[in-house]
Amino acid sequence: MAVSSPTPPVPGQTGRFVHVTNHADNVADQRSDNGASARAGTSLAGPLPTPTPTTTTPPVRRGGAYVTNYELDTVAVIDTTTNTVIATIPVGDRPLGVAVNPAGTRVYVTNEGSNSVSVIDATTDTVIATVPVGDRPKGVAVSPDGTRAYVTNSFSGTVAVIDTTTHTVIATIPVGEAPRDVAFTPDGTRAYVSNAGSGTVSVIDATTDTVMATVPVGGSPQGVAVSPDGTRAYVTNSFSGGVSVIDTTTDTVIATVSAGGSPQGVAVTPDGTRAYVTDSPFRAVRVIDTTTNTVIASVQVGMNPQGVAVTSDGTRVYVASSAVRVIDTTTNTVTDTIHVGTPFGVAIATP
Repeated sequence: MAVSSPTPPVPGQTGRFVHVTNHADNVADQRSDNGASARAGTSLAGPLPTPTPTTTTPPVRRGGAYVTNYELDTVAVIDTTTNTVIATIPVGDRPLGVAVNPAGTRVYVTNEGSNSVSVIDATTDTVIATVPVGDRPKGVAVSPDGTRAYVTNSFSGTVAVIDTTTHTVIATIPVGEAPRDVAFTPDGTRAYVSNAGSGTVSVIDATTDTVMATVPVGGSPQGVAVSPDGTRAYVTNSFSGGVSVIDTTTDTVIATVSAGGSPQGVAVTPDGTRAYVTDSPFRAVRVIDTTTNTVIASVQVGMNPQGVAVTSDGTRVYVASSAVRVIDTTTNTVTDTIHVGTPFGVAIATP
């Protein structure tokens, strides 16, 4: 909405008028002339400047949670302050993965059914671009500098690299069989891709967009997350029921944590001390102590938990199950339930 600036005062005048003679009649005439000039849009010193219209730009939403509804073909936007749904955005067919760029201005959503990625403007909550990618895209991650988005194409066995400025695919990287998820290291030099079909993790050199290492893990790896210090990658293995811990210096598995029946999503707290893992058949989230690599708590969260994300302050975890459950990380208890449709993936914008 345009807002007009107030009419400025007559140049050279502040407060009361200054008497230029000792005659009251002359002073009164001067006041009358000034008043008439102001009403006409001019002053005795010349025309008044034209007010410049100003416009207001909606602020970028910070800290919102974006949840994909794979049966409704929408993304729900949750205000994490009130835990209420404030917007619902139509996207492509069967949206699964979701990621927010570091600036919090763009949201990237993989549409498995339409082989595309929807790009959402987080200021207006509208889709501003649709990018064709490979066959059955699932996971997505945005580089720390925000210039590229990596998308796993499950049926193609590739990772599509999207230029976030032009919204075009600029490279396609062959990885393992049926890639599912992807995560960047904090410095943006590497990306870790879980390959469900080959039981491996592909390590991509993000400067050359080539695979630099392949790490054997457990059966049917799904989710992947990298610790904030970049030293560890955590990979869920849905068939073998464990979480593989990869040392990113040597790209070898240094521990395997038993995490229930079929672990799916994984997220690490900002301080790196905890990993939260969804366990689909047991309707639970397993809390892993990353120092001892042991499960220290289990939280019931409802049917079929999949995606999981931690707020930037580490105080809450958002879990996509039959609804979105909010876990307090101090007590590891569910403190809120938000119904959004058919949730699958979840990502939180940094405030």
